[in-house]
Amino acid sequence: MAVESPPSAGVALDRPLDLPAARGNGRRVAGGLALALLTPVLVALANPPFGLWPLVFVAFVPMVVAQHRVLPRRWSSLAIGIGIGGAFAVHLSPGLADGDVAIVYQLMPLYLAAIAAGIAWRSRTFQERTGHRWLAVSFPVAFTAIEFLRSSGTETFGGTWGFQAYALWQHPLLLQPISVFGITGLHLLIFVVNWTLAAAVLRTHAWRRNVAIVGAIAVAWVVAGALMIDSAPATLRVATVQNGLVNDARNADARLDRYVAQTRDAAARGARIVVWNEAGLRFDPQRDHTDELRTLAAETNAYLVLGYRIDEPGGRVRNATTLLAPDGRFLGIYGKDHPGTFAGDVNDFQGTFPVYDTEVGQIATIICYDLDYTDTARIMTRGGARFIATPSSDVPAIARTHYTHLVFRAIENRVSMAKADSRFDSAIIDPWGRVVARTVDPDGRTQATLVADIPLGSGTSPWVSFGNWLGWLTVFATGVLLVGSFSLRWRDRRRRRTAPSSATV
Repeated sequence: MAVESPPSAGVALDRPLDLPAARGNGRRVAGGLALALLTPVLVALANPPFGLWPLVFVAFVPMVVAQHRVLPRRWSSLAIGIGIGGAFAVHLSPGLADGDVAIVYQLMPLYLAAIAAGIAWRSRTFQERTGHRWLAVSFPVAFTAIEFLRSSGTETFGGTWGFQAYALWQHPLLLQPISVFGITGLHLLIFVVNWTLAAAVLRTHAWRRNVAIVGAIAVAWVVAGALMIDSAPATLRVATVQNGLVNDARNADARLDRYVAQTRDAAARGARIVVWNEAGLRFDPQRDHTDELRTLAAETNAYLVLGYRIDEPGGRVRNATTLLAPDGRFLGIYGKDHPGTFAGDVNDFQGTFPVYDTEVGQIATIICYDLDYTDTARIMTRGGARFIATPSSDVPAIARTHYTHLVFRAIENRVSMAKADSRFDSAIIDPWGRVVARTVDPDGRTQATLVADIPLGSGTSPWVSFGNWLGWLTVFATGVLLVGSFSLRWRDRRRRRTAPSSATV
């Protein structure tokens, strides 16, 4: 006689829908999604303009709890999609909308949400199958690997925009180890702390031990930062010129007048390098107004970093800088390395990385979007740069955040940096990430000349020597985790196929 199989754990298709159970499921879905939405709220509070930076270490806990405890299993990956996508929207959406880029690029947080949800699709099943032993590291490592690849790719994906480490920009003590591990290392640590705390909330396997281990790593990170932060005598006085005028062709003459006046003011205060903003000149200074600019450099005895843009036939745009020496020589041209093609910025003159050996030190320039990538400044530093000028032309939505990225580039490469913006955010930063001078105005009405004394950086760090080795390590570790996950699924399926049937004669 045949033995009946046990009834299914789910709702039978030939039975009426269990309405109380369905309502309970609906409440779980609604509650889980609401909890996941708390993650982008906390991310927003952790970053400018609010600056409640400790929240970045707990911001993702609600999302993880929603994934593993509140939502039904089949909906669990939605928590990750909402939390990660929302966090990216906090960082990316204001600038993309303000920059008036194509809608296909403004939807970038949705793409990243889908990728994150895809990574987490079987995460809950995997964690339950393994007793949550890998909860604190599996997703943080995998998503950090994705972030590393995204930030190393084309201009389309925003560089390091969206890295949670930027919330800590005001605290150089917490940032110094990135000269070894890069911003990727701090980003990974923040994620691991979040997932470890979530494991504690969920009371998963060995959560106390994991909290102790991660706590020890965090303490070691801070102690290392305290030992690595240093000072050096200021040997160079630099200036940034923020002219406060809209950076377009209509008021080019008025901008030039302000550049000249502000440069004379900076030189009167002792500046030897004066940085002008990105694309402020709408002509090639080696062809137009050349005598006027040479006279200014000689009169002020200053090196002038001149940002200019030329629209050329065939849709090409020369977005470049040149360095004009006091003796009237133009020392070279640098073309924007990451031109931001999503915003219509194309540069056929990129790909060279000049470093200028001057009487005041070895100088290089990068331009605006270049500072959101880790490679350009590193290439310049490897080429000998000890001070990097950064002309920019931002939009209001990123005025409170964009200059903070330069803090990380300065520490990674151990060089001083100066960002000159057209209207919104200019700053001068030393090799330990300390903001020596800044002006921030989201309304874009401030005309400001910053002058500060800085040391020339050493240009030596493991980051400069070895690059983003940790990023590649996370990619390798993610591959190992994927192999382990697929191997586990294969063993489970094989076990089910070979198990004796529950229906026997």
